[in-house]
Amino acid sequence: MKVIGLTGGIASGKSTVSQYLREKGAAVLDADAIAHALAEPGGSIYCAYRSHFGDGILQSDGSLDRAAIGKIVFADPAEKEWLDKAAHPLIQAEIERQLAVEKQREVPLIVLDVPLLFEAGWDKMTEENCLVDVSEMVQLKRLMQRDGYDEQAARARMAAQMPLEEKRRRADRLIDNNGDLPATLRQVDRLWKEWTHDGFSQ
Repeated sequence: MKVIGLTGGIASGKSTVSQYLREKGAAVLDADAIAHALAEPGGSIYCAYRSHFGDGILQSDGSLDRAAIGKIVFADPAEKEWLDKAAHPLIQAEIERQLAVEKQREVPLIVLDVPLLFEAGWDKMTEENCLVDVSEMVQLKRLMQRDGYDEQAARARMAAQMPLEEKRRRADRLIDNNGDLPATLRQVDRLWKEWTHDGFSQ
């Protein structure tokens, strides 16, 4: 079975593609979900953040206040750098653990769903890397609609990520998600057949 890296910029539609691959039978390792689990009280990320930032980033129930952490790291590049250096090895270790488990199972495809696939260097864990690609204008429009940002706030979040042009250069495959959903899923179907050597759609 192949291990495919799936990535995309913010509001690119990566989650939609990931869910479709899961429905087709792929084992999807979702880096965001893994990070969220590790950030629960007692988890490795939770302990690292609490030690670094102090109890001021905890909510009344003891869980992490993600909005408070977001404000800190968005305003201070040094804190953002620390957060990435602290969290990424912990998330990678859990991904590698889950990857080893999935390789023992009879699954047609393993997908690493990672927003920061290239930034974190996790593309080295995969055999091919696929980018869900959109134009900057489509990305901007979808981000504003989805999260309610004004244009300035949306552009700031887009600018905080690796430019899509660089991701396109690094990716082995592109899924064009500028059009409608059926057009996107048809591309995924074609890739599924290539990746799994399955001549029949599921």
